[in-house]
Amino acid sequence: MLKCIRGDGSVTWQKQEGKHAAFFPLHDLTHYAVESELSFRRGFYGLIAEGWEIAETTGKTARGALPNETLEVEYLVSAFSAEWAGGTVSTAAEFNVLAATFADAKGMPDPRELSDEELCRVRSRFNELATQWRALPVDATMQLSFNCSDGAQSP
Repeated sequence: MLKCIRGDGSVTWQKQEGKHAAFFPLHDLTHYAVESELSFRRGFYGLIAEGWEIAETTGKTARGALPNETLEVEYLVSAFSAEWAGGTVSTAAEFNVLAATFADAKGMPDPRELSDEELCRVRSRFNELATQWRALPVDATMQLSFNCSDGAQSP
C-alpha cells in the first residue's frame, strides 16, 4: 500500500493488489528518485503534496489533465523503467533519445536533456531505495519524506 501524508496532515492512499502489486512499489520508488534527485516540484509526489488524491493523478478525473511537468516526469520514469527492464545502462545521449521518443509519441514537448551525472544520481538513489524495499520484512513499512518546496527548482 502507498500512503502519503501531506504537510497539513491530510492523507491519500492506494492499495495495489493482484498483478500490479509487484510493479507499483518499484515504480513509485522510481518516481521518488527522479523527482527528488532532479528537483521536480510537480511530478507525482509534488501533486500529492499540493492536495491531489492518488486516483486523480491519472489525468482522467474531474481534476483535469496532468501538468506538463508531471507528464515529463512520467516520460523519465518510463525511460528509466525501460532501461532497467532491458538490463542495460544507457549513456545520457541514448537515454535522452529514449525519453524524447516517449514524449513525442504522446505529442508533448521533449523532456529536458539529462547529463550522465544526473542519470548517475537517479540510478544510485533508486538502487538504494530498491535495496531497502527488498530487504523489508513482510508487513514492514518504508517511510520517505518528499519536500518539493525545500530549495527544489522546476527544471
